Amino acid sequence: MKRYRALMGPIAVVTLFVVAMIWSPFEPHPLPADPSGSPGGEISWADSDWTVFEESVRSAVAVGADTLPMGDLMVHIGMGLVGTPYVPGTLEVEGPERLVIDFGGLDCVTFVENVYAIATAVKAGVADRLAERGVVEGEYERMLRALRYRGNVIDGYPSRLHYFSEWLLDAETKQLVDDVTEELGGIVDDEPIDFMSTHPDAYRQLSDPDNLAVIRRVEELLSARGRRYIPENRIAEVAARIEPGDIIAATSTVSGLDVAHTGLAIRVEGELRLLHAPLVGDSVQVSERPLADRILAIEGQDGIMVARPLEPRAAPSRIAGGAR
Repeated sequence: MKRYRALMGPIAVVTLFVVAMIWSPFEPHPLPADPSGSPGGEISWADSDWTVFEESVRSAVAVGADTLPMGDLMVHIGMGLVGTPYVPGTLEVEGPERLVIDFGGLDCVTFVENVYAIATAVKAGVADRLAERGVVEGEYERMLRALRYRGNVIDGYPSRLHYFSEWLLDAETKQLVDDVTEELGGIVDDEPIDFMSTHPDAYRQLSDPDNLAVIRRVEELLSARGRRYIPENRIAEVAARIEPGDIIAATSTVSGLDVAHTGLAIRVEGELRLLHAPLVGDSVQVSERPLADRILAIEGQDGIMVARPLEPRAAPSRIAGGAR
């Protein structure tokens, strides 16, 4: 059993629950506005969101980043988003579950998702088609949906990939990433995943018993499958083998929760750091500490999972096909 958990008393449980609510991307938050989809090539995004997307694409092509490996391209795009406000809960909209596009505020997961999706669009040559704004918006939405929803299909709240270990598994199945945690010496984490179903009051959508039942089934499948992680005291040993743009998932010490935080690997003067959207700091930024030191310093995190972004095999419209 992972450290902290075996020693948890009542006070520690309360403390780590608070840590989870601060660092987890799964907590409830105030509801943001939700832009509609763009079927049929119609323009639907806010102009401010399109501007961020367009500038990210043009910037990457202008410096030749589109010719770089996927991970390096993602670092370039992520650095272009530094300073974007940290805004939690942008996916928690009123009404039926639907795709949310919001570049005005990012959390640790939506930052990773959008950076990956922009990079995929750049690799697909979207810079040459920016005049077709509505069509490009639709392609981007399909890519983002493929990253965010199980099987590319939006089918209610439970269809979203709430647990990041499932996000990684789903992305690997779609040949979007390669989970290299085991290759880097990751060990088995067989702790059950059940945080959402055991804390349903923290998620307004889980007041629906049908949603709760589906989440329980997902948790059972994830728990039975198991996963691997690199313990915090081994991160420094493997840091040299972690590549720029690798997706980093900081594992959680909270009972029932798999991942507490996410970001991208980046090197600063040869030192491995984290490019991320943290609650502490209020905006997208590069960590001041090396990744290994950062994880060791945070009681609610005890290791990492690492996934390497793969070169796109086709344009977003083909990679992420399916009905909206």
